[in-house]
Parts: sequence; structure tokens; C-alpha cells
Amino acid sequence: MRVLGLMSGTSADGVDGVLASFHGPVHRPHWQIHGRASVAYPARLRDQIVAVGQGQPTTAADLLELGEALTEVQAEAALACDPKGSAERVGCHGQTLWHRPPSPERAGNSWQLLHAQRLAHRLDTPVVFDFRAADLALGGQGAPLVPAADAALLPPIGGWRALLNLGGIANLTLLPPGSGPERGAAVLGWDCGPANTLLDLAVRHFSQGAQSFDAGGAWAAKGQADEVLISRWLQEPYVQGRPPKSTGRELFGAADLERRLREIHPAEPADALATLTGFTAAVVAQDLQHGTPPLELLVAGGGVRNATLMAELRRRCRGLRLRPLAELGIAESDREALAFALLTWWHARGVSGSLTSVTGARRPSVLGLCADPPGRAGQRP
Repeated sequence: MRVLGLMSGTSADGVDGVLASFHGPVHRPHWQIHGRASVAYPARLRDQIVAVGQGQPTTAADLLELGEALTEVQAEAALACDPKGSAERVGCHGQTLWHRPPSPERAGNSWQLLHAQRLAHRLDTPVVFDFRAADLALGGQGAPLVPAADAALLPPIGGWRALLNLGGIANLTLLPPGSGPERGAAVLGWDCGPANTLLDLAVRHFSQGAQSFDAGGAWAAKGQADEVLISRWLQEPYVQGRPPKSTGRELFGAADLERRLREIHPAEPADALATLTGFTAAVVAQDLQHGTPPLELLVAGGGVRNATLMAELRRRCRGLRLRPLAELGIAESDREALAFALLTWWHARGVSGSLTSVTGARRPSVLGLCADPPGRAGQRP
């Protein structure tokens, strides 16, 4: 079955699309990537998404138009990735505006903005969306969802294998070994903390909006990280919390950046960026110290292009082989879009796409809802 996966992450920089086919065993399918595309959000749209996600007051009319605009970019990415319309299903994550993990006081919830019916009509293809709701309804975090796909798509090795995504948020997957006493262990995964969220916001702050990210980590490379401050930040409640856990801009956003910049003395831009970059790497290194150490760390996401962040990871994750996930045939921007393509295939097969060992839900569930194009309801292939 040929499926198109669309992903727009916490960084809110655009939409990644992957066209892939799956067949064979559902939990270890044969798969192939047939096409890929990335379409950036226009600067004004990106600014609107980030502002709404940071709590900026807005009107219902503006929210409606925001959903229309970002749905159109999703359609552009789909058409660029699959110009012949060969996909039998499209799986679209939508754009997260707010994520509220469950707590003892209240149930979890998550808002991914998308006009799914509009997208299905635009592409004339069934669109699977709202992937997080079922897991949240069962008491889970609703995130991260990619670890289940990691376990299905990547072969096991002789020891634990870690996968790190450096998007807006840094998240980890830990895959158990293919042999030995821990062979049957559960797949693990969680959101570690910030990756590009704080860095991008800091760059916009220091450049007065002239730059939106630290290209290659060149600005941070000129600074000196405050290791005492990083050590203190590593003791914060979320960072010290044990999985299952998930987070986003709600915790690591503009207000959090303001607080951290006040703690950096003096708040020289290069030193602040070096400290924030070091903090991201240090959180990942600290999380990898729990349990059996992995043999290798495969890295994906936009942060792979940040040479300073990658150097910090190598320095702080001593003794761990670190390499790009692209070496296994999954490019840095492919991983999450490919995962949502697989989740869509699972949805079509009626197969659970959630891992209770990752999200903490009471039981596994089939993820997503399906919007049919007009006149095609009940005629899905």
C-alpha cells in the first residue's frame, strides 16, 4: 500500500512529506521511500503559529484563517511529494498549537490544527488525522508517537539502540537489543526537553527578528557555555521527571527563555546561545544515563545541521557512537513524516499504533480518524 505522510513539528518551520509503501508483517513491514518534499511556511504564517502557541490573544476568525492557510501548505507539500496522486491514504499530523500532558489534576489533551476534510477534498484522497486523541483518552501522553514506528522500521542490533530527534523538542527512542537477556524488553521513548525551540526564539530575540535560527550553530560557537548554570537547569522538575513524559512550547517557550536569559550574566548573545545549546545536549546525555547504556545514538531532525549542537552531543555523550540516521536510509527530515505514513497504514489495517510503554496509556489503540473526500465515503481501497 502506498501512503503519504505529512509532518509539521514544534519548530513550526514548515511541512515535511514522505511517500512510502508498506507491505508484509504489520509489526516489521517491508518499506520503501518513493518521494520526499519539504515546504516552508511563509514567514508571516510561521510567526502567527508561534504567537498563537505562545498564548497570544487571537480571534475565532483569525484561528479559522490560520487553519486554512496551514492546511494549504500541507496540500502543497503533498502535491510536491506525490505529484501523480499515487497515495491511497494521506496521514497528516497537523500543526500543534497546544499540548497538555495528563496530570493528577486533569486529563491530557492536545490540539493539532488542520482542516482535514478540506485537505481530503483538495487531494481527492482519504486523510487520516488527529493521531493523538485516542491515546490521550486512554490516559496516555499522546506523545511521542514515533517510537512505535522506529521499532517497526529499524532492525535490532546486538545492544540497545537510541534514536534522537532534534526538532523543536528533543525526544528519544530506545530500542531493545535483538539478542541477549534484554531482547524482549519494551520499547521506550520520551520528550527530553528543548532542542530548537529556545535556540530559535533566542536568535530572533538577539537579532531583533532578522534571523530565525542559528545557521550551523555558528553564533553559539563564538560563545562560552555557563556550565554551572547548565548543571542547575538539569535539576529542574521536568528534566528530572521520569517517563512517560511529553512537552512542547507550553513549557519551553518564550516565557521560559526570558527566565533563562535573566539567569545568564552577562547575557551576551553568543554566550547565551552556547549555554542554551549546551543545555540541550546535556539533557539528552543525562537521560541516556538511565538504564542500560545504548551502543549508538542515531540523530535526525533539523538540529543535525547545527554543528555546534552535534559537537556538544559528542562531547557530553562520551563512549557512545553517534551518527546521522540518514546513514540507514532515512534522511534527517524523513523520520517523522515516514512514521506518520506508517501510522496511517496501521490505521487502514486496524492495527494499534501506540505503545503503552512510551505513552503510559491504559491499553494500545488504533490511532487517527479518517476524512473521506466528498462522494468517496465507504469507497476506500
